[in-house]
Amino acid sequence: TRKRTLFPYTTLFRSTTNLAGFAACAGMLAFALYAEKVMKLDPCPLCMFERVGVALLGIAFLLAALHHPRRTPGARAYAVLIALATLVPVGIATRHVYIQSLPPGTVPSCGATLDYMLEVFPLLEVVRQVMTGGGECAKIDWTLLGLSMPAWVLIASLGLGLVGVIANWRGESQHPILRFR
Repeated sequence: TRKRTLFPYTTLFRSTTNLAGFAACAGMLAFALYAEKVMKLDPCPLCMFERVGVALLGIAFLLAALHHPRRTPGARAYAVLIALATLVPVGIATRHVYIQSLPPGTVPSCGATLDYMLEVFPLLEVVRQVMTGGGECAKIDWTLLGLSMPAWVLIASLGLGLVGVIANWRGESQHPILRFR
């Protein structure tokens, strides 16, 4: 007998998952812009870096969806790319949540604005200064269910990264729903 597989359906699952991951990242960025422009919440430097991280993750998802690899090795390469891209917003958001959790007296004082630092300092120095955090990064302006926006970025980025890695790592015969024997 001939072994039947649902190879096209598995790649369709990957592609749909990758497009959904891209859409989720685009939605996160859209909400960040809505919070800035409509809700009048000024983003701190770490917030701006989180946006860059979410954009990188979205680009990784979009590349995986557009390339649409049909073989497992190609899909796994995108799983690794998505995992690496996930580390950026997760790392920044983790640092941001940590700064927000510091007691009021231990938070570093506010520094220069991000625009000024980008004009005056080399890029690596700007990154180092921003990652040390300042008083403006400790301020919590918005919460949902008791969690700040950086906490939601952390949760969403971890979830998206996990889904993206699982969807792209699994081979066609390993998918529990989409296989025939």
